[in-house]
Amino acid sequence: MKKTLVLFLFGFLTNLALAQKEPVVMTINNKPVTKSEFLQIYTKNNPNPSFDKDSLDRYMQLFEVFKLKVAEAEALGYDTLPRLKKELEGYKKQLALPYLIDSVQNQAMVQEAYNRTAAEVRCSHILIKLDPNASPKDTLAAYNRLLGLKARIEKGENFASVAKSKLGSEDPSVVNNGGDLGYFTAFQMVYPFEEKAYTTPVGTISEPFRTRFGYHILKVTDKRPARGTIKVAHLMISTGREATTETRQNAEKKINEIYDSLAAGSSWEKMVSAYSEDANSIKKGGELPAFGSGTSQRMVLEFEDAAFALKQVGEFSKPVKTQYGYHIIKLIEWTPVKSFDNMRRELQAKVNKDERSKVTQDSFVQKLRTQYAYQNKSEKGLEWFVANLDSTYFIGKWTADKLKSNKTLFVLDGKKFKQQDFAKYVVKNYRTVRKDAPAVVVMQLYQQWEKNEVLAYEEALLPAKYPAYKALVQEYHDGIILYEIMQDQVWNKAVKDTAGLRAFFMENRGKYTWTNRLDATVYECKDEHIAVQVYGMLVQSDTINSKAVLDVINKDSELNLKVRMNKFEIAQTPYLQERSFTPGLNPVYSMDGKWYVVKVAAVLAPAPKEYNEAKGLATSDYQTYLEKKWLEALRSKHKIVINEDVLYQIGQ
Repeated sequence: MKKTLVLFLFGFLTNLALAQKEPVVMTINNKPVTKSEFLQIYTKNNPNPSFDKDSLDRYMQLFEVFKLKVAEAEALGYDTLPRLKKELEGYKKQLALPYLIDSVQNQAMVQEAYNRTAAEVRCSHILIKLDPNASPKDTLAAYNRLLGLKARIEKGENFASVAKSKLGSEDPSVVNNGGDLGYFTAFQMVYPFEEKAYTTPVGTISEPFRTRFGYHILKVTDKRPARGTIKVAHLMISTGREATTETRQNAEKKINEIYDSLAAGSSWEKMVSAYSEDANSIKKGGELPAFGSGTSQRMVLEFEDAAFALKQVGEFSKPVKTQYGYHIIKLIEWTPVKSFDNMRRELQAKVNKDERSKVTQDSFVQKLRTQYAYQNKSEKGLEWFVANLDSTYFIGKWTADKLKSNKTLFVLDGKKFKQQDFAKYVVKNYRTVRKDAPAVVVMQLYQQWEKNEVLAYEEALLPAKYPAYKALVQEYHDGIILYEIMQDQVWNKAVKDTAGLRAFFMENRGKYTWTNRLDATVYECKDEHIAVQVYGMLVQSDTINSKAVLDVINKDSELNLKVRMNKFEIAQTPYLQERSFTPGLNPVYSMDGKWYVVKVAAVLAPAPKEYNEAKGLATSDYQTYLEKKWLEALRSKHKIVINEDVLYQIGQ
């Protein structure tokens, strides 16, 4: 123990001496920021860093502002707020995970993930939902129920029919898919499900197995080489599951008209902008996240098959029907499965974040026990818990108040872990074990606690062992408190301080004005013939409304006419620019392949915006103003010194 302490102190003092010798690029309130710390942050935020004087000066200005805000947050105690401390602890656990695994087994997991990324499996499943802390009785009932369903299938009943039958699968999607999950690869299912799917032979049914959702059986129906990763755009006409027959028919008619227009040469981007009903993709030309091998993204089977059937970039499919509506799919990019070397880093990151990383922890804990001279002394110390645990434990009413001793249960690196520590864990974690005999429950709890304590001990040493981990934790720490203080001092303050915001608006009212506007109804027409028809209807009747025009013009096609009614800022509306409008009905004109009829209610000259009209922009400007004033105050409160000699040597 003395030798360990001497070595620790020697290492600490050596590191301290090295830190003291390392050049300091700046200090804030006499707290140093070393050259290496600044360089790490600078290169992380600049993928292609430049180390000339101007670039370093510009970044230092941003860095100085960042450090001022963090210093103020720490001075005000934001880093001690329980809510933020809890949030940081959660991030630290995630950041620590890659360092708390068996590296040999972890690499085997990475290789396994690659092998599964290169192959797709298709299976159907039946799910019986089960609470993670279900009683042994309920667990056995779910298991036996699945065995009964499996026996029916093995005797010749159709899998889908059994899955959809009364007391069959409890997966809500079974109504539509009969349990068929389509094809998937690694990382697209929870790991226990993926493991069972890839290790069950084609055509056979697995034994019941458990995931966090409950108990499953699955039947593997096919395995094939993976089709790679694909990126597509789509144009969608939505129907929804509750759509009427008429709605579906209208949607099908509309998508076919759009397809014919695209096939005749219409612009994909313009058609998506004008007609697609997928709000999430419409501003990106219909582009969707990549899906397929190596991604966590999946699409419904009909969509995936139609997408992978496209062979040429820019090619688009005929209308495809899914449960969400009708789609036309355009190929943007297809990439075959990459080599293992090209995917290793990506797969490593996914494995480290995935459930499978926990598989390697048991062997890692065993290595830590050896490394830190683990001694097991639990036999006598656990007897009290076995003798005193009763049925009140499982309803959260048991206490360890009668425990008077504090025997050592195990020793790690000279540190003793005792009964009273374990008792606190037992009281707190009654929900983590199923009801069973006291000896079984106590042993399950002890094994959990011991593993957690060993890992926590190692986790506490990570900042000293791994500078990259220490830097990441500091980055998250600063980011959390910075966000919180910005909320309080700038963002929320600008919203809540209504009197201050209104006063700011009045002081700066000249900034918030309307440019030339038209109060108008704009009829956007598919072609000149339709525009002339619309114009004729409006000429014949001053009282006809836009809905009546739409009903006539779009009787045969939903693509013929679109109507907009608004007060349009001309400078912000391209199809209203470079021409003159007068009150009333204006002549038909064309722009960018579309035809327009504009009926003007009023031509509005430039005018000041009212408070409610300018509130959004004024709020943003007020936030900028508040931040500027706040930073002026911080500069007088916190002392910053920049060591330019060290700064300009960065990168040398």
